Amino acid sequence: MATNMPSYYEYDEDYSSDDCSKEDVIAFGSIATPIIFCLVIILSLFGNLLVLVILIKYENLKSMTNCFIFNLALSDLMFTLGLPFWAFYHHMHEWTLGDTTCKVVNFVFYAGFYSSVLFLTVMTLQRYRAVVYPLSDRGENRTHFALALTLLVWALSVVAAMPATLHNKVQTHNNESHCQYDDIKWKKAAAYQQNIFFFIAFGIMCFCYSRILQTVLKSPSSKKIRTVKLIFVIVVVFLVGWAPYNIVIFLKTLSDQNPFNDCDVSIRLDYAFYLCRLIAFSHCCLNPVFYAFLWKASESDHS
Repeated sequence: MATNMPSYYEYDEDYSSDDCSKEDVIAFGSIATPIIFCLVIILSLFGNLLVLVILIKYENLKSMTNCFIFNLALSDLMFTLGLPFWAFYHHMHEWTLGDTTCKVVNFVFYAGFYSSVLFLTVMTLQRYRAVVYPLSDRGENRTHFALALTLLVWALSVVAAMPATLHNKVQTHNNESHCQYDDIKWKKAAAYQQNIFFFIAFGIMCFCYSRILQTVLKSPSSKKIRTVKLIFVIVVVFLVGWAPYNIVIFLKTLSDQNPFNDCDVSIRLDYAFYLCRLIAFSHCCLNPVFYAFLWKASESDHS
């Protein structure tokens, strides 16, 4: 009997078949994924909880930047809470936690992901406005604006997470239970939705940071080199972390088309999926470094 391929999060290959055995891919994923996820969980919990403690005890949460950093840390923690379930699922090759838990875990996981991307985008726009148009927000009630924007981001994240919540459920294949989409159409729609979120966010980041860079290079400040390095790091980390993963999940939606339905191509795409996902999901434990501590250094130069 062919061995099943767990189909969790979004887009793992559905199942092995007699014509295309994927036991080696499954073995690789069952070893690498739990190990890396456990490391990411530990680092993310430590880093993001530390950020929350520092902000609550030592910083002013009425500041727009601090407000967004605080919510970004919450988003990353929310995203992280889904990883232990997927690590366990991958290790067991089967979902044993019931249909309700399947839906709840998907909601927490996706809402954490989308809110993280949106808060990174909002923080980019806020930095862009503060640096390129430093006088434009004088006289505004920034606390109320930050609160309204925060509520909007969480509302959009909940809406974006609902398809995965409603259309993921426990299904049985070859006597094994899996938490997965109930329709291939929703599976592809989720992939396209995630691609759209990523490329819009990345486009906004590139535009804003290019303008910030131009402004900083014209500034006589002796600290501009540090800010230039920060901008470069932010863009590169975001691109390297998420671009390959989004490209792979898009290619996997083409698995029913030539040449993607070829067995060798499909197996290579599965390996690429595992590796790119591990890199992308590590972003939640890097955010505390690049968007809290280093970001504060940048803010002190230009606020």
